[in-house]
Amino acid sequence: MKKINAFLLVVILFLAAGCSNNDLADKTTAPLGVTSILSSPVGDVVGKITVGYQGWFACAGDGQPVQNWWWHWASDWGQLPSNSNKGIKAWPVVTDYTTTYQTGYSTLGNGNSAKLYSCYQQQTVTTQFQWMQQNGIDCAALQRFNPNTDEGPMRDAVAARVKIAAEATGRKFLIMYDVTGWTNMQTEMKTDWTNKMKTYTTSSAYANQNGKPVVCIWGFGFNDTQHPWSAAVCLDVINWFKSQGCYVIGGVPREWRTGVNGSRSGYINVYHAFNMLSPWLIGAIGNIADADNHYTNFLLSDQTDCNANGVDYQPCVLPGDLSLRQRLHGDLMWRQFYNAIKAGCQGIYISMYDEYNEGNQIAKTAPDASWIPAGSGFLGLDEDGTWCSSDYYLRLTGDGGKMLKGQIALTTTRPTNPGGTTGGTNTIPGTIQAENYTAMSGIQTETTSDTGGGLDVGWVDTGDWIEFSVNVPASGNYTINYRVASPNNGGKIEFKENGVYRAEASIPNTGGWQTWVVVKATVYLNSGTRTIRLTANSGGWNINWWSV
Repeated sequence: MKKINAFLLVVILFLAAGCSNNDLADKTTAPLGVTSILSSPVGDVVGKITVGYQGWFACAGDGQPVQNWWWHWASDWGQLPSNSNKGIKAWPVVTDYTTTYQTGYSTLGNGNSAKLYSCYQQQTVTTQFQWMQQNGIDCAALQRFNPNTDEGPMRDAVAARVKIAAEATGRKFLIMYDVTGWTNMQTEMKTDWTNKMKTYTTSSAYANQNGKPVVCIWGFGFNDTQHPWSAAVCLDVINWFKSQGCYVIGGVPREWRTGVNGSRSGYINVYHAFNMLSPWLIGAIGNIADADNHYTNFLLSDQTDCNANGVDYQPCVLPGDLSLRQRLHGDLMWRQFYNAIKAGCQGIYISMYDEYNEGNQIAKTAPDASWIPAGSGFLGLDEDGTWCSSDYYLRLTGDGGKMLKGQIALTTTRPTNPGGTTGGTNTIPGTIQAENYTAMSGIQTETTSDTGGGLDVGWVDTGDWIEFSVNVPASGNYTINYRVASPNNGGKIEFKENGVYRAEASIPNTGGWQTWVVVKATVYLNSGTRTIRLTANSGGWNINWWSV
């Protein structure tokens, strides 16, 4: 018996030193990041990408249940968002939403009305989950702050909408309690879970890990007045959720192991009680050097500690604060993906999905000044001179997920195209590559065999669309040439200028998905910067470029 115990001790020490599961198993059957046989198997959070989903935006006039708020859009939620009352750092692209609301800003640089979206509308939440589906993002952690305030009914309403959206799109979701400022969280969180949130675990879309519903608690161990609880109180809450059959994730300070720089000392047993740890990173990384320092001084030691204690590790990856010009057109985010996966993480948490307030969102964002209210001071994704499509950080996150899962090799070279080399606003006459869109719904890019190579846009179903920003030199009639391919009959493409219908063209059966022809239409265009939307009134075709 003593020999067996000694052998087990050797195994445990070997794992603590960083033994990789990829050394012990076929890499094709395990995610690249799963590195300890003490860690959990692949599930809905292990081996997956989880995004932090606020879902906390509402607009006056949207029918919300409590007040006529501009919830989280404005500094004073009761006033119309404007330069004097900003609650956000970045401007969203809202063209995918069927219902939007006029703000205190008049128009965008492209002449479109300056409107915002509301998460009280089911179509809004479903659309945002469709973006996750289109980009291979696995799971959304719905942020739930103290629901016993006047915000409570809105948070309940959004939770119901998230369930519907996740089920409709095949995504997973989980409840992530944020205890910041929640004085009575020890009792009230248990009541909220028992009476309200636990019912969501019956959904086919609710995240499970190790056969248990997942719940996350964010905020234990932070050394400030908003997180005042003792280690004993925190342990009580964690153990209560575990007694309810839950797999519990902890959103904890970056310095959780050391108890310094904003982290309380004496909490190590709290952290080891969690099933998974996800140290917070916002404010700690602003450039590549910061990211590499985090790898050397935190990621490696965190992973070793988690391996030794049977805790799964889910580091944060963030795109960078757009308002502080940190993003480096995706290079900062990609370095964090690379470092986290190289360290052997069990999953990755994106902070955040829709956090336009702090400027660290990956959801669709204004690509350039033509998509921003004039004079507002917001930056576009092209702030460093490299133009990025509105969905670029969604696509980048999708590629990071592929690297985590071993579907692409571990690489320091970002594989994701920011959106093209011609810039955000195209000037006509000229040729516009289809992949250089500013916004889209439903389509994907692929490698083309057409003359000139590059990418085309495919997976076009009826109702899908793509938008482009175009500078028109003079008002008048123009001839549009579409470079298209299709193995189907009856395809149709509609042309709209700033929301106004101009023409529809028929797309014939060309003989294959990569057999290309040109079809034409004549349209009237007004001068100035215009938004052109191409819609598949009947789908089943590819488009490589269009010219004017």
